[in-house]
Amino acid sequence: MRSVFCNLSISGIGATQLSSNNARRVSTLHTCLYQNTGNFCTYSEQETQDELFDPVGSLSSGGITSEMEEFVIDADAGCAGERKAKPMPRKSIDFTTIDIDKLPTVVIIGRPNVGKSALFNRLIRRREALVYNTPNDHVTRDIRDGVAKLGDLRFRVLDSAGLEAEASSGSVLGRTAAMTENVLTRSQFALFLVDARDGLQPMDLDVGKWLRKHATGIKTLVVMNKAELLDDISGSLAAAAGEAYTLGFGDPIALSAETGFGMTELYEALRPLLEDYVLRVLKDEDIDKIGSCEDEDIESKLPLQLAIVGRPNVGKSTLLNAILQENRVLVGPEAGLTRDSIRVQFQYDGRNIYLVDTAGWLERTKQEKGASSLSIMQSRKHLMRAHVVALVLDAEEIARARRSMKHAEVVIARRAVEEGRGLVVVVNKMDLLKGKQNSKIYERVIKAVPEEIQTVIPQVSGIPVVFVSALEGQGRIAVMREVVDTYEKWCLRLPTARLNRWLRKVMSRHSWKDQAAQPKIKYFTQVKARPPTFVAFVSGKTRLSDTDLRFLTKSLKEDFNLGGIPVRIMQRTAPRNSEVKTVVSKNRQAAGRMSERVFSDKRSTSLL
Repeated sequence: MRSVFCNLSISGIGATQLSSNNARRVSTLHTCLYQNTGNFCTYSEQETQDELFDPVGSLSSGGITSEMEEFVIDADAGCAGERKAKPMPRKSIDFTTIDIDKLPTVVIIGRPNVGKSALFNRLIRRREALVYNTPNDHVTRDIRDGVAKLGDLRFRVLDSAGLEAEASSGSVLGRTAAMTENVLTRSQFALFLVDARDGLQPMDLDVGKWLRKHATGIKTLVVMNKAELLDDISGSLAAAAGEAYTLGFGDPIALSAETGFGMTELYEALRPLLEDYVLRVLKDEDIDKIGSCEDEDIESKLPLQLAIVGRPNVGKSTLLNAILQENRVLVGPEAGLTRDSIRVQFQYDGRNIYLVDTAGWLERTKQEKGASSLSIMQSRKHLMRAHVVALVLDAEEIARARRSMKHAEVVIARRAVEEGRGLVVVVNKMDLLKGKQNSKIYERVIKAVPEEIQTVIPQVSGIPVVFVSALEGQGRIAVMREVVDTYEKWCLRLPTARLNRWLRKVMSRHSWKDQAAQPKIKYFTQVKARPPTFVAFVSGKTRLSDTDLRFLTKSLKEDFNLGGIPVRIMQRTAPRNSEVKTVVSKNRQAAGRMSERVFSDKRSTSLL
């Protein structure tokens, strides 16, 4: 029997004591040592050995499954202590089933060139953010958003620009710092990156002060990046950790975003924080639904991929901010301000749309190296991925040069058509042509641009042209309507019966040079969409000429309203009737032989 005398105070290593008038609540870890102060405790010899040498077994024998045990010592009940275990079960959360909008947000912050974009790419498992070693320049200037996949954890991660305390308010660095400050309002956690190779720099201390001022209420974790060469034997890891600890944000985490070293430690540090946030924010009913609900309302409409492309300083980023109605990306009078291609998701008219703001399109030369060369490659990559391409032109340059498109813009438009993408032309900065003095120029630009575009790009007829002023927010609804209309045409599927009825009418009104040599089209069908692709099955030796294919393409676009998208028509040889009869007879003979074999097998089985 254990006996605990009155007026007994108990303390333990790693123990926390909460006292009240009549009772004491003590929370102890699995291993705790009891000491007596003043009076003493009496234990049996066997129980004392069990407590000291097998503490885990003694606690687990009481049915305690959690890491922490809670019990009460009642002083009024004859000073007899009785342990009452109160397990604290934690609900397991499947982050993969939580809606993206409800996931916790983690922002990556630090001075320039500490590896923020490299860690962002490591977390989202894609090389999406530009990474280049530029100590004296900033590669990342806009806020990039993505969904991190760290083990079974899922959370939204934001890549921010490098912070500098000496940046003036009107400069590019001052504007990027203001954008980072706005992002902190919708973030719950922050990863403060420092360079473990260079050690703690004065700029890191400035970033720490900036975080204490602007990131109040946000849990901040210090991450020592580029720590793959540090070890405990030489003491370099402990020295770097000691420096990072002086920032005042707790124990640092050593990792390497380039090699993946230390991602397990980051996972262990983030998991309890993310779980506590989800349990605190989401209601119990929502937590119970997580993992049990299936994708009942799977989106019938696939997300639309829209890429905004054009030459530098034509207003692409301003147009994106006007469509989203928020300052999502950095804008300014400087040419080439956007370097990273920023991808933003939003909803328009009940449809999910992925909007990509690309860097200014320039012809890549051998002299261009570094971040600008990477920006050009990234812009071309997003042009290939897009469903609809919005080509932005400058109205002021059109009026000055008296031509709608320059060489680079013609290259963009033709490449989009060759890749089979929908095309929408947006003429921006129309507000600069308003007024009595520019009225004639304004009307001439509106009339001349569609005609010249049709002349430059004859492969696609009926390309929609929208005249907007992104700075004033005029025309953004018209742009989105044309984009959605072009996308629906791009995804259109026509039934074969309707196409063949259309074909008979078209072939009757087409003027053939030689009626005897007229190709005979057996039937006409659509084999794929995105973009619409058709196949004409022709019988005989005569094939459709290029003129005939252009006539069919033009008739398709006019009769089915397929302007602004590329339409492809291929021709194949239709099988002859004799070949079809031969194939059918061979199939029938093979089926008869099989039935005979089956009958003989059954017969032989019955005889046995």
